[in-house]
Amino acid sequence: MRGSAPSSSRRYFWNSTAAPQVAEQARTTEEIARDNGALGFRWTSNVEERTRLWSARDSTLYAGTGLRPGSKALITDVCVPISRLAECLEETKRDIAGSGLIAPIVGHVGDGNFHTLILIDPDVPEELARAKALHERMVLRALALDGTCTGEHGIGFGKIEFLAREHGAAVGLMRAIKQPLDPDNLMNPGKIFS
Repeated sequence: MRGSAPSSSRRYFWNSTAAPQVAEQARTTEEIARDNGALGFRWTSNVEERTRLWSARDSTLYAGTGLRPGSKALITDVCVPISRLAECLEETKRDIAGSGLIAPIVGHVGDGNFHTLILIDPDVPEELARAKALHERMVLRALALDGTCTGEHGIGFGKIEFLAREHGAAVGLMRAIKQPLDPDNLMNPGKIFS
């Protein structure tokens, strides 16, 4: 697994001594997936094949919105400890079903992070309200399971309100550290701190 970031001289190398362990983990994961109804499983250490597989991940938004043509997706995610992931996913699936919304779940769940694409008609305010309520329940569920409000999405704007719930007084400390470094609030104004 060789590659380098375009703007960096750092290189990431495949640890050949780890290859047998990675292959074993992949086989175990495939068995678990098939035992639970997976229709297919692919993994590779080949750079070209990995790029092709990764492009499928990048297409999940388009595939998701294809379930409801004309919809817009409210994209969100949460992250929980691996030991709580199944519980969080099952509860989230039930919550989505009860919401009456279409919200496919995708993720790189190996790190406890999963995403929902909550599909709404942008011209129906009631759907946006239901989507926001579903999102809030997802975040509160993750926090209750010792997780975090996000693994990737929305921390700058969309999840500001959840930071204090997750980090308590530490948010004030973060704000106090930023203030002397950015007294005119020029760096990311309105993000992270309201």
